[in-house]
Amino acid sequence: MSELNRRTLLGGALAGAGVLALPEAAHAASTGRSTGLVRAGRPRLSSGVASGDVTTDGATVWARADRPGRLLATVTGPGRSRHRIPGPVATEATDFTAKLDLRHLAPGREYGVSLTFEGADGDLGEQAELRFRTAAHHPAATSFVWTGDTCGQGWGINPDLGGLTAYAGMHATRPDFFLHCGDTIYADGPISERVTEPDGQVWRNIVTPEVSKVAESLAEFRGRHRYTMLDENVRSMYADVPVLAQWDDHETHNNWYPGQILTDDRYTERRVDVLARRARQAWWEYQPISNRLSAGRGADPNRPGRIYRKVAYGAHLDVFCLDMRSFKDPNTPGLEKERTHILGAEQTDWLIREVSRSLATWKVIAADLPLGLVVPDGPVNEESLSNRDPGAPLGKELELAAVLSAFKRAGVRNVVWLTADVHYCAAHHYDPARAAFADFDPFWEFVAGPIAAGTFGPNQLDATFGPRVDFARAADYPNQSPRGGNQFFGHVDIDRDGTFVVTLRKADGTVLYARTLEPQRR
Repeated sequence: MSELNRRTLLGGALAGAGVLALPEAAHAASTGRSTGLVRAGRPRLSSGVASGDVTTDGATVWARADRPGRLLATVTGPGRSRHRIPGPVATEATDFTAKLDLRHLAPGREYGVSLTFEGADGDLGEQAELRFRTAAHHPAATSFVWTGDTCGQGWGINPDLGGLTAYAGMHATRPDFFLHCGDTIYADGPISERVTEPDGQVWRNIVTPEVSKVAESLAEFRGRHRYTMLDENVRSMYADVPVLAQWDDHETHNNWYPGQILTDDRYTERRVDVLARRARQAWWEYQPISNRLSAGRGADPNRPGRIYRKVAYGAHLDVFCLDMRSFKDPNTPGLEKERTHILGAEQTDWLIREVSRSLATWKVIAADLPLGLVVPDGPVNEESLSNRDPGAPLGKELELAAVLSAFKRAGVRNVVWLTADVHYCAAHHYDPARAAFADFDPFWEFVAGPIAAGTFGPNQLDATFGPRVDFARAADYPNQSPRGGNQFFGHVDIDRDGTFVVTLRKADGTVLYARTLEPQRR
């Protein structure tokens, strides 16, 4: 590895994502010294470490330093083989975050990764360990958790209650990965030091300058993500459990859509497109999502890329992460006779094509908005697909109808939709026998969340696609604090034979609902 000097550190050309195949990395032997206590002036890992988008042969690792430095990963793999891999240089341009794609990993194996940053003087800074397991090519047992909605409605990190303890509840299930279905932050929700709950108890928050107001500048959006990573429960889980991240509305502003001009008096910048560009950059910097998704050969690898993607997790599971925000048409009552968009034409075509081609037993579609639940945006408009009209599809419902019909024509089986967003948990079964639109095969949708926000619900169901509520657990009253115990996550356990077991759980892991799905032959 070439010497890292101050000029190298500040050179923008090296700020891209590092990618190095492990079998070819033996020549990149360690040139740094082992670290114990970190000396003053050396890089510290100020926001923990994380991995993400783990597949059969690859993963992305992430860390943030408190100053410029080159990310270095020491990877311990099968047979205790060790390789040091140099990554990108973290600079102020990325808020000192850096990501490294690990490729050509062995399937179905445990890996340990030690992350550190090399400073301008060549000395190594603080080290932290993370672990993950790659997916197996052959049929194997797999488990994961999902939820959404972190630090919303002013309910932040409460030191009196041990912080964001629901993350510890998910961590305790020992999942192979964590699917965050969006609202990873609440950029539009200020967090104050104290909140008085309806029963008179005082909720106390840790507060930083960036969370004390709505986020408008890039620095404020970045500060929101740093805030979540202050929590030890989150940091501990992220070091052990890979993340598949999505975004929704609160990473920018409640219920936003492209082209919107806000009427929110808290904002001096009211052009949503400006806010969303800053929000997307901050989200991209702080999520362990591969920079290889950045569009265009030769493009700046730090430029935010495509959020929707497929993550292949072995013979039994493909996860299709959607982006139901970036290509969304304006919120209206949803009664247009022509098709309007929530996915956009390109993403819709991609979803139909990739799900139809999938050879995995189960095709899990991770949606950042629910399908059949009515999600109002004010007294008239609708935020999601549903429009309160139980008849034939209209507006954005026509886009979903096209997707479901295409799946049926292609003979796709074993599709499950997972989501969060509405701040309560539920299980919905969709059946054409109950629907106004019948050109689709029956499927399940499971809703989980919030994980650290106010609890609401239940919401009204729109009958267009024939949903039935199999289970729901909602708030005791609107915006119930996490102290009330109604915080939820979902857990999926896929057996070696392909049986798909879904449970909806309270924050401490208590099972509230279970449903076993047997795979159907295509």
